[in-house]
Order: sequence, then C-alpha cells, then structure tokens
Amino acid sequence: MLRIVIDTDVMVAAFDSKRGASRQLLLDVLDEHVLLVLSTPLLLEYEAVLTRPKVLSMTALSLAETIEVLDELAAICVPVSFDFRWRPSGADPDDELVLETALNGNADAIATFNMRHMAAAAARFGIGAQRPAEILQRIRI
Repeated sequence: MLRIVIDTDVMVAAFDSKRGASRQLLLDVLDEHVLLVLSTPLLLEYEAVLTRPKVLSMTALSLAETIEVLDELAAICVPVSFDFRWRPSGADPDDELVLETALNGNADAIATFNMRHMAAAAARFGIGAQRPAEILQRIRI
C-alpha cells in the first residue's frame, strides 16, 4: 500500500473544499486506501493551522469537528518518530518537518502544492513530491 505524507497546505485544502483532489485524498486516507505517515510534530502543526480562527471560518467547521478528524487520522496513521534529523535539507525551512516525517517514515510520496521547494528536496532522498491529483492517480492504478 502506498505510504504518503500530507503537507499542511494540502490538509488545509482538504478541509476547505468539499470537492477536489485534496479532499478525496483525505477521504482515501480515512477509508484506508492509502497509508498516512504521520509524526507527532506534524500532527501538531496540522492542529495549529487548522484551528486558527481564520481557517475555521474558511472551512466552516467547528473546532470540535476539526479535532475529531485529526483524532481519527492519529488513530489510523503509521506513527513516525524521528530517528534522524535532516535539517537543513530544503530551500524552505517550513518544509523540513514534512520532509523529516517522510524520511523517517519511509514514505513513498509527499502530497504538496509546494512543488517549487519540496520536489527537489524530496528527490534528494528518493521520495516523490506530487500534487494530490497525481497521488490519487497512483492510488487508483
């Protein structure tokens, strides 16, 4: 089964849009068609971003609903601890946490919209950085 890490930008898009590849990818994770590789620091980043008042307003979800989804992700994910620290490895320091999670969790791919920075950094370690629609195509094959 494909092992993926979801960048925070994709997670926000999944919560924001009821249609689209990001939401479908999140649903595939929840339906266990793909394995979500997740570290505690990355889960905390998801929570910090998704529970901001501006983001909650944008997604039209309550705090409780958002936490419920995150709790479910935590329950079904492949948990990752950091055996190795890989900083700095990319052009954008905000990407380091996602990349470290992917490396330490032996992920096959990173779902991201930040191809400019993430693709080259991930490729150095043999991990593909792809947009959600591209990962969905891999799952469907």
